Amino acid sequence: MQKYFIEARQLLALAIPVILAQVAQTAMGFVDTVMAGGYSATDMAAVAIGTSIWLPAILFGHGLLLALTPVVAQLNGSGRRERIAHQIRQGFWLAGLVSLLVMVVLWNAGYIIGSMHNIDPQMAEKAIGYLRAMLWGVPGYLFFQVARNQCEGLAKTKPGMVMGFIGLLVNIPVNYIFIYGHFGMPELGGVGCGVATAAVYWVMFFSMISYVRKARSMRDIRSPAGFSAPDWNVVKRLVQLGLPIALALFFEVTLFAVVALLVSPLGIVDVAGHQIALNFSSLMFVIPLSVAAAVTIRVGFRLGQGSTLDAQIAARTGICVGICMATMTALFTVAFREHIALLYNDNPAVVALAAHLMLLAAVYQISDSVQVIGSGVLRGYKDTRSIFFITFIAYWVLGLPSGYVLALTDLVVDRMGPAGFWMGFIIGLTSAAIMMMLRMRWLQRQPSMNILQRAAR
Repeated sequence: MQKYFIEARQLLALAIPVILAQVAQTAMGFVDTVMAGGYSATDMAAVAIGTSIWLPAILFGHGLLLALTPVVAQLNGSGRRERIAHQIRQGFWLAGLVSLLVMVVLWNAGYIIGSMHNIDPQMAEKAIGYLRAMLWGVPGYLFFQVARNQCEGLAKTKPGMVMGFIGLLVNIPVNYIFIYGHFGMPELGGVGCGVATAAVYWVMFFSMISYVRKARSMRDIRSPAGFSAPDWNVVKRLVQLGLPIALALFFEVTLFAVVALLVSPLGIVDVAGHQIALNFSSLMFVIPLSVAAAVTIRVGFRLGQGSTLDAQIAARTGICVGICMATMTALFTVAFREHIALLYNDNPAVVALAAHLMLLAAVYQISDSVQVIGSGVLRGYKDTRSIFFITFIAYWVLGLPSGYVLALTDLVVDRMGPAGFWMGFIIGLTSAAIMMMLRMRWLQRQPSMNILQRAAR
């Protein structure tokens, strides 16, 4: 029992800085929306539309690079630190190649925005301008993630937190300068948010890389100076590990985007209530997401040390910590759901619907926590392909169709409206949690030799 308490303490020491880093990143998006809204409602709407395209595109690159964390953790645990520098250098090559792909998508995002029905031409123009400003920040963001994954793989999660808050502090004045046109800069409105955020990503990258170069604890894993060509075998291996994670993230983001589109014809009250509940539950999701990142590090490190038993303890502790935290956030959501809804809107109909949906959100917080931490465990075992299949089946085969049937048809019950989609979320996330746990148990029952061979690949 004591082993589990020690593991929980180490896990939380890793997870808390990741939670704070995620909070800083979420706050950056909040600041952008508020400051663009202060300029004009059109600019705020343009930033919101731009963000809905930016997020799936950048999360795809982000997911690919998440493969680095278990790779670095495993090499660190097995005492092969001299190989880490080469992996990180290939991570930068991969980030550069993915950056080009994402930049091309964002440059041509006008076609996606143009296909949206009844969109105001001025708003569309500003959204395109916002994305074309943001695309210059793509390499900075992805290079930052490579350096951050290096630190986190070495069980150093505080640098990512510090850089996140540096980014937030820089973002506010730079936004002010470019949105309103101060210090000789042009007045760009919502497009200025894109310029500011792109600049902030580069500031975060240069801050992180200077830390990595100066940190005493990383002196032994620095790359030798000079240019080196990409090692396509290593890049290919990183893609094989990272692509299922990237696609799983993409499925999750697009699922919520599709549901938002399906809710939009139901009327302003339904859209507003749905959006409030979704926004709040995504804030709560930061906690299990951060625990999942910490579990990946611990499982990867323990497998690197050659101990499948300690890896099991790390995995089980992560799941238990996640369930405890999810129970607390679910109780908080149930107790204060009406007060939370009132922070967003004072329309009684909107507040009533949002409070009802938050009740459903509280139900799925535990299964959501289990499924995301389960995927963190599987990442630690380098079993990423199963994450792809599980998320696809849970979200797109079970969750979305059942949500659609309950929300917009009379096939099973009378039309439930937005609540039907939230029942679909519960079905999808619960089935994902069950499948993740079954896969984890199957993996842990394999012979130790097989588990360690997979981890060492």
